[in-house]
Amino acid sequence: MRLLSLILPLILAVLPAAAETVKLGDRFYQIDLPANPRGAPLILALHGGGGDPDQFASASGLGAKATRAGYAVIFPAGTGRRGDRLLTWNGGYCCGGAARNGVDDLGFLAAVIKDAQDRFGVDGGRVYLTGMSNGSIMAETFAARNPGLVRAVAGVAGTMDTARTRVQGPVPALIIHGTADSMVPYEGGQGDTSLTRTNFASVASVVKAFLAPWGDGVTTVQRKIDRRDDGTSVTVTDYSQGRAVVLRLMTVEGGAHHWPGGRKARLSEGKTEEIDANTEILRFFALHP
Repeated sequence: MRLLSLILPLILAVLPAAAETVKLGDRFYQIDLPANPRGAPLILALHGGGGDPDQFASASGLGAKATRAGYAVIFPAGTGRRGDRLLTWNGGYCCGGAARNGVDDLGFLAAVIKDAQDRFGVDGGRVYLTGMSNGSIMAETFAARNPGLVRAVAGVAGTMDTARTRVQGPVPALIIHGTADSMVPYEGGQGDTSLTRTNFASVASVVKAFLAPWGDGVTTVQRKIDRRDDGTSVTVTDYSQGRAVVLRLMTVEGGAHHWPGGRKARLSEGKTEEIDANTEILRFFALHP
């Protein structure tokens, strides 16, 4: 018993705190805190269209992995007609009621960052964004329009509206997208299984948009990951300025609309085992501390 009483405080000191739900006006967000939240860098992780914070936290598994690495992770909630579920983000050309109603999600995310800084003492100067699908569109759009607020952004299976959104300053970006994505096609256009009629931007146009503010002197190195017999492979293209990787494109050859390493039971094909999105995102964010 004496030994346990000595060890238990040490164990609790390194364990992340339980998730907490925070009301912010008529919206809310869920936050997972590391053992020492004061001054911790912050990741905003945006659910896909029709999802919600609980669903995305569970499906991605990002919270546990990121808090162990010292990040605070916020899963903000979009808006929708069915209470706190089936929510969407206003990413400009997508998606659902959020886009149709012109919801100010850019303002909401900025307010979430400020509230978390004031309430929990996280570092509002070290903010990272990521998201899946509609959440990726929103994350990229926020980063493009607020480069001074974002250290780096990682988009998975979603492309922002590059025809109407200019990246207003240098912001490092990671893009993970499958070539067999039937919801948000890699080459752009309307997806065969998409629930919207959006003509999505191509992955190439997003790469071009995020590279533009870096100017000349960007070099390219490419490598391939193909370790598993799962019908997919990953082509990694690093765009660097000097020694800094300013953009990393991870093209999942044969990959479907999926968060690599995440849980999506109904997906039978195009579910890559070559990479884990959480690992790749945290690895990329660590390049830009």
